[in-house]
Amino acid sequence: MTDTTEPTVTSAKRTRHRHHWRRDLVELAALFTAVAVADAVANTIAHGPDGPYLLVVSAVVLAATAAFHTWWARRHSPSHAPPALPEAETETAPAAGVGGDGTGGDGDGQAGTALWRVRTTVRDEPGSLAALCGALAGLRVDILTLQTHPLADGTVDEFLLRAPAALQPSALTRRIAAAGGTQTWIERADAHDLVDTPTRVLGLATRTALDAAELPLALRQLLGRCAIRSVPAVSPTGRRSDRTAPVEGALEQGDTVMLLRDPYGGVLTVERPYLPFTPSEFARARALVELDARLGPRVPRGEDVLTLPEGDAITVRRADQDDVAAARAMHDRCSDRTLALRYHGPVADAGLYLNHLLSPRFGRTLAVETSSGRLIALGHLLWDGDETEVALLVEDAWQRRGIGSELLRRLTGLAVEAGCDSVYAVTQASNTGMVAAMRALRLPLDYQIEEGTLVITARLDTPRAEHHRRSAERHGLPAGRPHPAPGVGPAGQGAPQRP
Repeated sequence: MTDTTEPTVTSAKRTRHRHHWRRDLVELAALFTAVAVADAVANTIAHGPDGPYLLVVSAVVLAATAAFHTWWARRHSPSHAPPALPEAETETAPAAGVGGDGTGGDGDGQAGTALWRVRTTVRDEPGSLAALCGALAGLRVDILTLQTHPLADGTVDEFLLRAPAALQPSALTRRIAAAGGTQTWIERADAHDLVDTPTRVLGLATRTALDAAELPLALRQLLGRCAIRSVPAVSPTGRRSDRTAPVEGALEQGDTVMLLRDPYGGVLTVERPYLPFTPSEFARARALVELDARLGPRVPRGEDVLTLPEGDAITVRRADQDDVAAARAMHDRCSDRTLALRYHGPVADAGLYLNHLLSPRFGRTLAVETSSGRLIALGHLLWDGDETEVALLVEDAWQRRGIGSELLRRLTGLAVEAGCDSVYAVTQASNTGMVAAMRALRLPLDYQIEEGTLVITARLDTPRAEHHRRSAERHGLPAGRPHPAPGVGPAGQGAPQRP
């Protein structure tokens, strides 16, 4: 390496020296030539008859040459002016501002922006997505995430956008329509939507794998605000359901209703009337259901040991259908009044509903046991479409000791973790214990009484719940639970198809 490098360096040095020597000779020759020319001109002007005229003409020619050179240089040199804004951006920039003072809509950091979820259908041809992105850029809208849902006759593009806070959704919709988007749907988003789709789907699959009761919640979070109901193949009263679903599932009613076969038997129906499901969403939902079917029944095993004020130790744990026999034995020890307050109707067939209530497909159940292992209380958190019901049953000998309040507090915590907007309890106006337990939650409560049936709804003040309520109001969906007639409800005997 040394022998090869040194000759190269030496040659470069010699070349550089020869170059300077030649340049010096050229400069000397130019200098001598200039002196000779100047001497000839001076002799001509001094001794010739037209010398003064030649001097004036030379000055004019030099001035003209300098002026021409300046004009030529300015005309052909690159401009240093800032580039002009595109026509679309120029037209829409004032609309994206905060106010008449011309202040930009972005404000300080992210304070002047808003997040939007937008879904629109475009033609499946080259350039359609580029035109849509260009239109959004003209409104100073930043595309954070993009999902594409192929259709038979087009493509559904779903965006998560960060837009100036002053940009109205109607202006955004018009610009999308002008760029070729049709059937545009838009709603406000929040920080939870910033999680990318693969990460979110993997998280939902993990939750479903750990707990069978998570499947309805995972479907709801995967598909957005929708109503999910599980219709059993056979009702607790023995009546067979006429609702069926093919093995591969199906979409009905303009793709706004999704039918999936429930691994526990029966049908899972998912309804989203304001936004049709895409084939990609249908495939993701079916994959979650297939995962649940392969894993089989499962409930997280864990328990908490608590001490009551009287000194008795109790254990709180999750319950499932393996606890049906112990729950029936507790029913036998409860008085008719206690069962009537719990089931809002005749108590003779109350035990028929236990297998249904303890199924993880319809919600989560907490059981309370004594130190000897005897079951003394049950608390249910039941999925009711896009709403959630809480129901309690405490054996007579253990009432008024804080067990019901502890169960209700834990059930409400589970509802918050599941992202529920609210929880409601259906009871009787004379059930002072349930009313006191709901008030002890220290949450905003709504009361409605219909012919002796009391419905108490507790609003869960979480950012996610507030976001869901605003979304429901925009799409004309009920933000709260529609109150049932007496004896009707998922946890009551008045609805034999869904106790």
